[in-house]
Amino acid sequence: MFNTSDPRKDLLKNKSELSIFNEAHLGKFYEETPTLSDGEEKTWVHRGQNFYVLYSECKNGVTITRSEQLDEYAIISPNKNAHFTIEWQQTITEVRGEKVIFVPPGESVINFLDDSNIVRLITTINKDLNEVTVNNQSYNTAHHHIPPFQSWPDPVDGYKVRVYDLNVAPDGNRFGTIYRGTTFMINALDPLEGPRDPKKLSPHSHEDFQQCSLAVEGEFLHHLRWPWTENKNNWQEDQHELVHSPSITVIPPGVIHTTEAVGERLNRLIDIFCPPRIDFSKKNGWVLNADEYPLPEGDDKDE
Repeated sequence: MFNTSDPRKDLLKNKSELSIFNEAHLGKFYEETPTLSDGEEKTWVHRGQNFYVLYSECKNGVTITRSEQLDEYAIISPNKNAHFTIEWQQTITEVRGEKVIFVPPGESVINFLDDSNIVRLITTINKDLNEVTVNNQSYNTAHHHIPPFQSWPDPVDGYKVRVYDLNVAPDGNRFGTIYRGTTFMINALDPLEGPRDPKKLSPHSHEDFQQCSLAVEGEFLHHLRWPWTENKNNWQEDQHELVHSPSITVIPPGVIHTTEAVGERLNRLIDIFCPPRIDFSKKNGWVLNADEYPLPEGDDKDE
């Protein structure tokens, strides 16, 4: 259910046919022990069905290498003071501030030129991260109601490191600031100063994909409701999860959810989808880099 002013209000709504629902997963980086730590780099690793989320706090001089990356991956740089470079195929790209970056397959190297926090998004076809992922055992058996992952078509002008600005002026005809690559869609919701109006929430659900909500600044209440099915043994209590920043919340398919910003200062949330969402991609003007990344064959052009 969307408010009449919400640009998502006319998206197709499907009646859920799920009979069993998975639990939500929370990664509260601010209170957890890092998965990987050497004093200069601290990294927390969590996952969903199709993706890993690696949140890293890195000191000036740290180098991170992906030597055998099988597909395109994404980086979110949420801090205005961030400064680092990305080297791919002997080309060095400098990144400053709040950005979304898509990095091609193959070897790439991130060199930090200042203390910076970044979030890397990598698909689970890259098996090297399985053993270091906090919640990997939750996916020993695949969640059957999520379709198998499939990358989207290559960019129209070939692979290269692509850098996009997160500081885009809000537009009432668009839902947040959305970029997509071949593997991920990233939607930076419009920042909100102070709490969200509790009379204007947007409870809804997704039929066949997970949503990963990344809190980069502020505090949020994730309201989650599991629909009743004919089997009472599968019923679950509502959850109202308070999270601070930085953290992620992975919301399962079929679960009714809405997020309420409750921080008294600036609240910033970024939604992550793997692979990209077709419905958002078909909305005219919503995906800001749509001219660089085509839709899958057989799908209609953007509306």
